[in-house]
Amino acid sequence: MASATYPFTAVVGMDDMRLGLLLNAISPSIGGVLVRGEKGTAKSTMVRGIAALMPAVDVVTGCRFSCDPALPDPACPDGPHADGDRAAGGARAARMVELPVGASEDRLVGALDIERALSEGVKAFEPGLLADAHRGVLYVDEVNLLHDHLVDLLLDAAAMGSSYVEREGVSVRHAARFLLVGTMNPEEGELRPQLLDRFGLTVEVAASRETDERVEVVRRRLAYDEDPAAFAAKWAAEEDALRERIAAARALLPDVRLGDGALRRIAAVCAGFEVDGMRADIVTARTATALAAWAGRTDVTAEDVRQAALLALPHRRRRNPFDAPGLDEDRLDEILRQFEEDEPEPEPEDPDGGPDDGGPDDGPGGGESPEDGQPGTPDLPEQREEPTRGDDGPVDSPAAPEGTPSTQPDPAAGQHEQNEQTGQAEDGDTAVVGAAEPFRTRKLDVPGLGEGADGRRSRARTAHGRTTGARRPRGALSKLHLAATVQAAAPHQRARGRSGPGLVVRRDDLREAVREGREGNLVLFVVDASGSMAARKRMGAVKGAVLSLLLDAYQRRDKIGMITFRGSGAAVALPPTSSVEAGAARLEKLPTGGRTPLAAGLLQAHEVLRVERLRDPSRRPLLVVVTDGRATGGPEPLVRASRAARMLAGEGTASVVVDCESGPVRLGLAGELGRELRGPVVTLDELRADSVSALVRTVTNTNSRRAA
Repeated sequence: MASATYPFTAVVGMDDMRLGLLLNAISPSIGGVLVRGEKGTAKSTMVRGIAALMPAVDVVTGCRFSCDPALPDPACPDGPHADGDRAAGGARAARMVELPVGASEDRLVGALDIERALSEGVKAFEPGLLADAHRGVLYVDEVNLLHDHLVDLLLDAAAMGSSYVEREGVSVRHAARFLLVGTMNPEEGELRPQLLDRFGLTVEVAASRETDERVEVVRRRLAYDEDPAAFAAKWAAEEDALRERIAAARALLPDVRLGDGALRRIAAVCAGFEVDGMRADIVTARTATALAAWAGRTDVTAEDVRQAALLALPHRRRRNPFDAPGLDEDRLDEILRQFEEDEPEPEPEDPDGGPDDGGPDDGPGGGESPEDGQPGTPDLPEQREEPTRGDDGPVDSPAAPEGTPSTQPDPAAGQHEQNEQTGQAEDGDTAVVGAAEPFRTRKLDVPGLGEGADGRRSRARTAHGRTTGARRPRGALSKLHLAATVQAAAPHQRARGRSGPGLVVRRDDLREAVREGREGNLVLFVVDASGSMAARKRMGAVKGAVLSLLLDAYQRRDKIGMITFRGSGAAVALPPTSSVEAGAARLEKLPTGGRTPLAAGLLQAHEVLRVERLRDPSRRPLLVVVTDGRATGGPEPLVRASRAARMLAGEGTASVVVDCESGPVRLGLAGELGRELRGPVVTLDELRADSVSALVRTVTNTNSRRAA
């Protein structure tokens, strides 16, 4: 017997997630909810709980696509449904379907039997998870780890309410309307902004830091584990009450009126936060309407708009990949307050006021004249005046009072200026230097043809891309090569007794397409943070270059890792991860100073790559060494560094050296390191995509260098 589901109403705290799920249960057109936060915070428990509260659905008997007997889908692959099947339909509980991270495209959208389609002319379609989730809940744990094309398919279906599958001209469409819930841990990498935008709402969750609340969580969980049925029975009344309230809000939703004032507030908020596109306005409007229905009202209030904005806008505020989603509540309140001040009242405040009455004064100077605004256009909040700044200077200070002594030279100014040049902190500790402005980098890729995860860096055999050939299927056929299949079947038609226009196709004739696209790689940065790099201007430029490469890795769907070496050894600053945001954060805090143990950095890179080859053998690495090539500390530092470089090259590791040496006198040590690694050397200036000599540079490995 299946264990009773943990009651939704028994979950302690998690108010934002609770509200986001309830609003989507009331109005699925909101577009789902993305839950961001740490593991172990009852995310899965709450999703299963909300599924149990969803109203039961009536389905046509025998329909694999859960058609409603009262309004069956005319395009249902199992249709058209006979009146008898519709009359015999029964009710069942709404399903909660989980999409695993490793699911294939066919598992998600369904699979067509191409062999039967070609030989028998029938559309033999096996439904996928989208069909199973129709009229229920689709839960995607770790949605940020799904391949981008699967996330696109998932969000397309959620937005359109239907799924469309096409294979070699054979197509199937079916309804797919569901409550979409995705969860993610931001430390494992962010979703791209355009995918984030497709989720209706987003909420942040974290475990409570209150002792009493944590105690209650443990107490309830232990009680549930001891006797799930008894625990569920204890909360049955609360569950029934909440289920009835959801049903009542659903019934009230069509009657909720979104007035012109509420629409103007929504437009003012979205414009004030400079969100892209119009999806934010639409989702905010739908969310505000659902909030009113949840409260049992038929009119949307200003507080509904505020609450809807807090749920619908945070993830739409990102301007670059390293921005964290969020919304400034003070700014939101200011926009709404400014809107209330600027919005004209429907009736004069003073009934005795004449037509020339300018309205209530805002202060000693009176109200703003009509000429100051734009009549007939939506009133948007004014931007607050900021203190005047110079081009690069600090905020202008008030003028000094009369009689203030003139500023005298600071005796420590010379030492401070020297510290600025060397990157040394005032207290003698190693200083942390900020990164220079990032730029678009030249493309670096790994030679040969890989078979790694889909990405945008190096050539690889992938499920998507241009067709380069055909082969016999390995397992279930997914991508048919039609011309090769016909060519294989054509010589056997007479022997097979072909008599009509159709082609007699056997399984041995089928050929699948071999496609070539791009893969993501593991880009491992080995960054020199020693004293030779510590000049403030120089280290700022180096950090800017690494930050630029991190941005490039994000856009090309790479995993990244970072090793730094300074002082007496090397350290893994960031283990290989998909979170380039974490890489940027570690880079920002990277200190400099000490000797240059180059050999230790290269040996640490060798060990990290060895472990990663065991974990993910299909993902090819790209080693990026950022250094001036100097090596100090220990006996024969250059010899040991050369030996470590040759070991990496001997294993076929694709490498590139970013030469950070500057000044009129150059030792050329980075160039020598590049020769030992058998990879190219680029200067910081040459790394820019817009440099004069900008050409696509392919990293060479052992085999390609020997061939040359």
